[in-house]
Amino acid sequence: MQTAVFSGGCFWGVQGVFEHVNGVTRAVSGYAGGHVANPSYEQVSSGATGHAESVRVTFDPAKVSYGTLLRIFFSVALDPTQKDRQGPDWGTQYRSELFVNGPDQERVAKAYIAQLDAAHVFSTPIATRVDPAGPFYPAEAYHQDYLDLHPDQPYIAINDIPKVEALQTLFPNNWQPTPVKVGKLASTD
Repeated sequence: MQTAVFSGGCFWGVQGVFEHVNGVTRAVSGYAGGHVANPSYEQVSSGATGHAESVRVTFDPAKVSYGTLLRIFFSVALDPTQKDRQGPDWGTQYRSELFVNGPDQERVAKAYIAQLDAAHVFSTPIATRVDPAGPFYPAEAYHQDYLDLHPDQPYIAINDIPKVEALQTLFPNNWQPTPVKVGKLASTD
């Protein structure tokens, strides 16, 4: 198993997308990239911790590659041209960033972003940052599996359900209808 950390705005939608990717065994909402150990949601929301709302994805590379996860992330999970925001959410805690685990992920991530920019896939340059992974802190239990538990909540229905629907449409071979849920987090998470 391998892990990758994706930051792309509110973690509810990013987690909801990756929970439906065949080959993903776990997707945990949390915080990465900051300077405060074990931050709370309120601390991260203030923008003062340096953390971004993030999702740590555990995946089986025999079933889904890191490259495919990047394609999914850039195609359906966010608008990678938005700097320090996604949709209605503003601030550095909602930035687009890939926290890479090692030189292979870094090489693949930077090459993929360069390909997208060179092909002018987006009308403006990609703002997604690529940085080495550091500590990841799982978010509070009420944030886990939020999309699946609250599909009718207006924020989810407007901003995040369309992302999951786009995953099913654009990546049918990577789609799994039953999400891989986090449930209650173990203390080792």
